[in-house]
Amino acid sequence: MQRYSSRFPAVEINSSFYRPHRPATYAKWADSVAGDFRFSVKVPKQMTHERRLIDCEGLVDEFLGQCSQLGEKLGCLLIQLPPSLAFEAAVAEVFFKALRDRYQGHAVLEPRHPSWLVPQAATILQDACIGRVAADPSPLPGGDRPAGWPGIRYYRLHGSPRIYYSAYEDAWLERLARTLQADPDTPTWCIFDNTASGAATADALRLIDLMQDAKPSPATNGQLLPVRP
Repeated sequence: MQRYSSRFPAVEINSSFYRPHRPATYAKWADSVAGDFRFSVKVPKQMTHERRLIDCEGLVDEFLGQCSQLGEKLGCLLIQLPPSLAFEAAVAEVFFKALRDRYQGHAVLEPRHPSWLVPQAATILQDACIGRVAADPSPLPGGDRPAGWPGIRYYRLHGSPRIYYSAYEDAWLERLARTLQADPDTPTWCIFDNTASGAATADALRLIDLMQDAKPSPATNGQLLPVRP
């Protein structure tokens, strides 16, 4: 982690989706990086794919008890939903309330069912201060642009045309750099998830190079990085 943090300002912990990590592991990660380094942590699949956001209070407590050991270096929570999980207002409201009663930091949602595009879903996300992930490629119309609560932008770039494998062309990265630079005051994460063939690291470094002339303020917390499993 020390070597990684010397090149990138943040990381997305994806392995927490599949299995829990001990609180001591999170504490060790936090101790191994600089003070301004930030972690995004993916919410476990037990909540999103197994419980499908229902009756998750105990799981939220357990998860936060683990990742809270990152302290101030916990920068964001990522909630990725399965493609089959349709929007149900009552379920979403209860889940987000349970989360917000326990955690007030940044959080984003990556829905993959088109029913989440309805205005009521957008209202619930805004009320709960939950951003909607901008994904590439996205299964949703307009899903490649940030939405939901406007206080955070979170890009997850999975690789295109071959998802998880393809590297991004330089022209595409140049357009992305201009998009990110256009709003330097909003906290922004940019996660490269095209890790299957090792393209993520090169793409992230190239994007950083393209943006090296941009000088955001310390409060901007712009993040450019590949996923760390």
